[in-house]
Amino acid sequence: MTRSVRLLVLDVDGVLTDGRLWYGPNGEELKGFHVRDGLGIKSVLAAGIEIAVISGRASAAVSARCAELGIRHVIQGCTDKRAAFDSLCTSLGIAPEAAACVGDDTPDLPLLVRAGLGIAVADAHPSVRAAAGHVTSLPGGHGAVREICDWLLAGPNS
Repeated sequence: MTRSVRLLVLDVDGVLTDGRLWYGPNGEELKGFHVRDGLGIKSVLAAGIEIAVISGRASAAVSARCAELGIRHVIQGCTDKRAAFDSLCTSLGIAPEAAACVGDDTPDLPLLVRAGLGIAVADAHPSVRAAAGHVTSLPGGHGAVREICDWLLAGPNS
C-alpha cells in the first residue's frame, strides 16, 4: 500500500502541531512545529510524493512553515475538506485511492475514509483512530509526521 501513495495530505492542528493554540500579547497566533517532521516532509517530497496541507484554520505561521518546507499545495480556512481534497486530486491527476490523509479529529474523517490510506496520529479522537487504516505511535506535533514519512518511504512491508 505505501509504495502506491502519490499524495500525502496533512491536517495542521493536532497533526503538524500538538493541537494547542497559542496567542501572543497582540492576539497573534503562534504555532510550534517539530523539526523532525520537516525533515520527513522534505524526504517524501524528494522521493516524488506530493504533499498538501488542508486545514480548517488559516494561519500565517502555517503559510510560512509550508513555504519553508516546499509544500506547494496549502489550503487553509477550509470548511469542506472532502471537496478540497477531491478538487486537489483532480488538479494533480491523482486518484483519491493513491492518497494518504492524516488527521486527528472529526473534521478529518471525510478525508480519511475517502483516501486510499487514512492515518490517525496516536492521540487522535477515538472515532478517527477507529476509521484509520494506520495509527502512529507518536502523537501529533511530536514527530508523528516524521514517523509517517519514514513508514511511507520504507515500503509496504514495514
